[in-house]
Amino acid sequence: MEYILYCDESTQKSSLYSDFFGGCIISGKDYPHVTSELNTKKTELHLYGEVKWSKVTENYLSKYIELMALFFSFIKTGKIKMRIMFRDNADEPAETGNIKADAKYLNLYYQFIANAFGLKHLTGDKPISLRIYIDRLPINSKNRIEFKKRLINMPGTDNFSNSSIIVRRDDVTEVHSHDHVLLQCLDIVLGAMFFHLNDLHLIIPDGMEDRGKRTVAKGRLYNHIIEHINDLFPNFTINENTGGRSES
Repeated sequence: MEYILYCDESTQKSSLYSDFFGGCIISGKDYPHVTSELNTKKTELHLYGEVKWSKVTENYLSKYIELMALFFSFIKTGKIKMRIMFRDNADEPAETGNIKADAKYLNLYYQFIANAFGLKHLTGDKPISLRIYIDRLPINSKNRIEFKKRLINMPGTDNFSNSSIIVRRDDVTEVHSHDHVLLQCLDIVLGAMFFHLNDLHLIIPDGMEDRGKRTVAKGRLYNHIIEHINDLFPNFTINENTGGRSES
């Protein structure tokens, strides 16, 4: 058995909430069908380039809404599992002040990958292979190499002592989101969460009396995404901890 995990991160520091990380995981047997369907939908919608949150505009809103509907249909059927992690700025421990930014960032990223998907609980009669695809890391090459080594060695840690997960040396890869439709869809959801939690949907440009058209379009796309999440988690609150829930 094989699982494929896509991971991305958003801006590390913002006004209210920071350190955003997102991921989606899919089984190897579902991967060809799901990615084919999503890429076909992109073609039908004439979205030939990379789709991402920063590209959301009024003209493309309906296309992004339709693509997100398909993406979430796979989440609702359990073919894709998605997780988002972020930190309330008010909750930052005082002792992190002297930790270098890259080290803090990578520690959080590692904890997200190791714990957000229940990987340490995956068991089987045979090894379960995990491929990890990470959007390009905004760090220097030394830290990049060390982070990949840490992920490769993850199954050998005490927390994974009962897990059947293995990560081969060549299975931790930095990729360009342009080439991976799942990473593009993840970017949209992650961007939407960052956008709303940091009140960017309320911004009115200087000299204007109302929000800009792009801001309004992003707000509408966020609302559609929340509707899909509410189908899975009724009465979902964007900043609540869902770690204790048993649903997908």
